[in-house]
Amino acid sequence: MTDSSPALPVTFRPTHTRVVLLTAGVTVFVALTVVALMLDMGGGERASFVFTGAVFLAVLVLLSRPRVTADADGITVVNLTTKRRLAWAQVLGVRLRPGDPWVSLDLSDGTSLPAMGIQPGIAKQQALAHARALRSLVDEGGPRQQAHGGAAR
Repeated sequence: MTDSSPALPVTFRPTHTRVVLLTAGVTVFVALTVVALMLDMGGGERASFVFTGAVFLAVLVLLSRPRVTADADGITVVNLTTKRRLAWAQVLGVRLRPGDPWVSLDLSDGTSLPAMGIQPGIAKQQALAHARALRSLVDEGGPRQQAHGGAAR
């Protein structure tokens, strides 16, 4: 690996966005639960308050799920509702152009895969650093190929 490549395994995720989402979700859940317990109402109404808070929290947990994990064998991309495992040879490039909401991986089958775990939303500099680090790993052809004498792409 080059000096600019991170040590493996490494996980990239939008940390700031994740903290904001999870904090907001827990805060709303707790607030709705407290309100439900403090107000004079029936059990069904209380349950609906708590249920609404739980649904809100669940949606924000789902939104905070995206990540990209690179290890010696390849890359795992976890988006909102999907998870895909890619071998190093399947990933040809990493793109994050100005205005893109997240990184796109160019794949050997001619398609691209959104990698929502690297997104410039709240922490643009962190996202750019993560995209460069992942690009560095991909450009090397994967650490496993390098360790076994494979040629870099």
